Amino acid sequence: MIQSDVDRKIRDIRLAELVKYCMISGALDLNLYEEYDVKRGLRESDGKGVLTGLTEISDVVAFKTENGKKVPQEGQLFYQGYNIMELKEGFSKRKFNYEEITYLLLFGALPNRQQLDSFIEILSQYRELPNKFVRDVIMKAPSMDIMNALQRSVLTLYSYDENPDDISIPNVLKQCLSLIATFPLISVYAYHAYQHYHNDKSLVIRYPKPELSTAENILRILRTDGQYTELEARVLDIALVIHAEHGGGNNSTFTTHVVSSTGTDTYSAVASSLGSLKGPKHGGANLKVENMFADIKEHVRNWGNDDAIRDYLTKIINKEAFDQSGLIYGMGHAVYTLSDPRAVILKEYAKSLSIEKGRTDEFELYEKVERIASEMLTSRKNLHKPICCNVDFYSGFVYSMLGIPKQMFTPIFAISRIAGWSAHRIEELVNAGKIIRPAYKYVGHHRPYVDLDER
Repeated sequence: MIQSDVDRKIRDIRLAELVKYCMISGALDLNLYEEYDVKRGLRESDGKGVLTGLTEISDVVAFKTENGKKVPQEGQLFYQGYNIMELKEGFSKRKFNYEEITYLLLFGALPNRQQLDSFIEILSQYRELPNKFVRDVIMKAPSMDIMNALQRSVLTLYSYDENPDDISIPNVLKQCLSLIATFPLISVYAYHAYQHYHNDKSLVIRYPKPELSTAENILRILRTDGQYTELEARVLDIALVIHAEHGGGNNSTFTTHVVSSTGTDTYSAVASSLGSLKGPKHGGANLKVENMFADIKEHVRNWGNDDAIRDYLTKIINKEAFDQSGLIYGMGHAVYTLSDPRAVILKEYAKSLSIEKGRTDEFELYEKVERIASEMLTSRKNLHKPICCNVDFYSGFVYSMLGIPKQMFTPIFAISRIAGWSAHRIEELVNAGKIIRPAYKYVGHHRPYVDLDER
């Protein structure tokens, strides 16, 4: 039955009342957090994360100790003990390296040539979806947000698994490898379905080629003509590498640990991590950066004028421009201070790609904003430590130069990070820890029950 306009208005009025009550009942006295020494956001007063677990998968380093004091240093990221900068230097011997990094994260050691070739072959064999899955799942009720489509598809894959609840390590590894291999397909096909049904675009579903890398296959099945340059594929590959893992404390990976600690199935755990990554404060941050730069480009006519850039950034900080949040997106990090090694690497590749694409003027604008924003934020906040740009600062720009649509920015992050999530899920299960259950302090009041007619 179709609801009348009168019914809808009555419903909306009642809903508005419920929202008001919800807002009132949900508001806490913020002073109580300090009174009870609550680590809000699981962070210490200096912003450092509260120690909640142990891991060997990756290490995020931003300080060194000198004379008993913490001193900021250039950021370092280690995958299974290997410095990401040293790994990057080794990449020069191979065009594509995401598969090798995935092996390293999962198995704790760099593969030899035979092991790597065998692993790549295994991934290529898993790089297919169940029969008619694209038609029956991805193409049905396509979502306008690809992350939701990816999450729904992952949950549906549970129904196609003969042993979905088996959390033995061999079975979980098989499930993880399958998800690592199929994430690109699900994401890209979901995007094409969205474009076809919502924007009336032609529907092109291209199958991956087993001999191609993950990065090459993404560009091949995403683009209408299936064409790409070697530099484009290498830049996407490095983006996948540096997003693959970032310690156990980031929100989505911590979610992986929390949900895996309950003993639930792989599909539920990964779907939970996807829900976390979707948030604009996490995986969606690079899209915020791109939208901010679109606003800067519109209002700053002379990109070479530092003063003009500084004036507009001042307006953003003063909540007079862009989204009135007062934030310069892509600047600052919970751990890194002097530099984010992922941003350093991606910036290098962004510069090379900007030359190929004829967009060096935009790259120079990003550099200027990075430098000026760091100076301004450090000065205005009276910080004793510098503020550096994070990986999100350049990733959106790189994706835009690769012709990757904005709807795919966060899914690309997920396609990469599923490697790290898989490693952490296995680590949680291998160590068979207790269910993760932090405490919350009740600060309400106990009240006697009042009968309905007497309220």
